Order: sequence, then C-alpha cells, then structure tokens
Amino acid sequence: MTRQARSHPQRVDGSGLKPVPAKLGSDDVSFRPIRPVRSYERIVEQIEEAIVEGRLRDGDFLPSEREMMVQFAVSRSTVREAMRVLESNGLIRSRPGNPNGAEVLGLSTVALRKTVDRLVMGRRIALADLVHFRMLMESSANMLAARLRTEEDLVALEVALEDMQAAVAADYEAFSAADVRFHGLVAQASANALIQMFNDVVHDVVLDMIASKIAVSREGTSMMELSLQHHADVLEAIRSGDARRAGRMAREALFECYSALLAPEDCTAVKLLLDACALG
Repeated sequence: MTRQARSHPQRVDGSGLKPVPAKLGSDDVSFRPIRPVRSYERIVEQIEEAIVEGRLRDGDFLPSEREMMVQFAVSRSTVREAMRVLESNGLIRSRPGNPNGAEVLGLSTVALRKTVDRLVMGRRIALADLVHFRMLMESSANMLAARLRTEEDLVALEVALEDMQAAVAADYEAFSAADVRFHGLVAQASANALIQMFNDVVHDVVLDMIASKIAVSREGTSMMELSLQHHADVLEAIRSGDARRAGRMAREALFECYSALLAPEDCTAVKLLLDACALG
C-alpha cells in the first residue's frame, strides 16, 4: 500500500503562493547581530523609568556625579554622557557646581517641541500642516471645554481675557503671551492630557513661524482686536455649554487668521476641512 504524505495547513500570502514555513534552527533561518547597549544608555533608562513611575518628580535632585559613579559602577565620562542625553530630552537641568546634582524636570513637552522644530526646519512639516492640525485640535478642545468646564475654569478664562484686553495697548509679544494662557486654560478645561501637551507645542511653533510677519504688519493692532473679540465669543460659547458653536468658531477663526499667509493650493486644502466640518 502506498503511504500518502500528511498535508499541513499553509498560509497564503498576497502573491497567492503558499510558502513553506522555515524550521527553527535550519539553514534557511538567519538572525541579525545584537547591538551592544552602552552603559550610559542603561543609566538613562533607569532614570527615565523612575521619572515615569513617579519615584522622581519635578524639583527633585539626582545624586551628585560622584555618587552616581558609585551607584552605577561606571566612569565619570559615562555618567556625564547620560546626563547630557537626559538634559537634551528635557528631563533634567544641570547646573555646574550645584552640590545637589541635576534637577529633575519630569515629563514635559520640551523633547516634543524640539522634534517638531526639527521637522519644520527640515521642511517635513509646513505651516499648512500645523494650521490644519490646530483646526482639529482646538475645535475639539473648545467642544470638550464647553461640556466639561467648571466654575473655576470660567473664572480663569475671564482673567486671561482681561489680560489680553490690557495687552492690546502694549505690544504683540505681551498679547501673544496672554493668548497662549487663554488657549492653555481651554485645553486644561478639556480634561484631555494630549490636547494640553500638543496645544503648548503646536501653538508656539506656529507663532514662531509667523511672529515676524505679524509684528511688522501695519494691521497688527486690528488683528489683535479681532482676535480679542473671537476669544470673547469663544468664552461665551463655553460658558453657555454650546459645544458645536465653540468648535466651529475655532476652525473658522484659525482659517481666517492664517489663510492669507498660506499658498493658494495650501489654502484650498485647509478650507476642505472647514467645509467638511460645516457639512457634518
């Protein structure tokens, strides 16, 4: 009697072929070399883990350089390289001669801001991309704030609006700082941690990109006055709990503010979001 070979189920990939699975340990299997982990990277990992888990908090101090050499059993140069990486990532602040060691800054948006800045400088992100993103983010923040705001949030927003009013007569820089505080408070009222983080980063990056254009503009004061009225309207929508209106106002105001600074093709692309949201 002829013995039939036992068949095994096989996967079919996108090409329609049925590849035969490789056996572990056979000549058909290859592995990549393992990259050695440097000592300073292990130090960075441990300190980052302590910050994430809350064992190290804002304002705490790391051990001195000499103490860390002993605890980690590494050289001075290794400790210094780890400190350089942690400081570059915005997690600590080193002060030469401080006997307390480096100060812990905790989790912040510093590293995120640096990444976005690099992408902008490398022309990987354009002003149109940032405006598009802000329209999505700020409209969501406004809508959530209209539903979730507390009385304390409203009081803080009213104070921020008064600061914006006073800054109109000063200069654009003072007005911009007050504007940042207002948006930060709206993001805080949204109770969404990611919105709060990205609000700080994207808002600042956009302002840096256009600050020179607004500062030299003869219409700078009128632009600030229009912005002030918009923020007053947003505050009223949030106070009344009108989430849909608050969200729509954010998209419309951002489009009106930045459309003149965009290339025609970019302006058309950004307007698609405005129209889509209006239809929705």
